[in-house]
Amino acid sequence: MNTEVMFSSKAMDWATPQDFFNQLDSEFHFTLDPCANQSNHKCAHYFTETDDGLKQSWGGQTVFCNPPYGKAIKDWVKKCFEEAKQPNTTVVLLIPARTDTAYFHDYIYLKPNVEIRFIRGRLKFGDGKNSAPFPSMVVIFR
Repeated sequence: MNTEVMFSSKAMDWATPQDFFNQLDSEFHFTLDPCANQSNHKCAHYFTETDDGLKQSWGGQTVFCNPPYGKAIKDWVKKCFEEAKQPNTTVVLLIPARTDTAYFHDYIYLKPNVEIRFIRGRLKFGDGKNSAPFPSMVVIFR
């Protein structure tokens, strides 16, 4: 495994650890994965990079979103915040716990109907043998 890529923004499609996803899925019963590909999708209904989940409607879905962790992460956080305003839509977002970012303060921190769950320890994404070099959090938009 190329750890240089894992510790940079070169790889954007690290799969969510299956056991971690299963725990969340047992609570939320996800129906849509908007940031996926053929090999790492977590739901039967998913959008690929070609579909561009940022341009699709998520209304009426229970969404699990593990977005690319590059510069566009702010766009995904905003999309989660906006989509959760639709009726019968819940969005669960898995992102690095970067509480100093503008997107954290603009769309997550102290916002109504938003719950933050900080993850103890560090996740191992994809087929990685090492833990992520950052802490993670789950943000629930209802």
